[in-house]
Amino acid sequence: MVSQNFQVGDWVVYRRTKFSKFPGKRAHDVAPQPMGENYSYVVDKLWVVADVDDDGHLVLVTRRGKRHSVAPDDGNLRPANFWEKLRYRRRFEQAAQTHEAEPANA
Repeated sequence: MVSQNFQVGDWVVYRRTKFSKFPGKRAHDVAPQPMGENYSYVVDKLWVVADVDDDGHLVLVTRRGKRHSVAPDDGNLRPANFWEKLRYRRRFEQAAQTHEAEPANA
């Protein structure tokens, strides 16, 4: 897969695999675990690119201010499409505002 050229401020979607007894309403690709009571599922995380490290890793920020470092060629990372930007605009804007409100070296 060709890596994307992400810029600071880009809206991105990160697919996170989770496991629990009760998948949430945003869960998709839900599958029962073999011989267990849990489910595995995927949740799309809506994050904003806050910075690009010297080694090329992206620093992504959530709407609540958490920061994650992700390789730009990670298969779970992709740019948000038009419909996601439209539907989840408020979430992306909250993450962008959280990033803008943080000090530069936080």
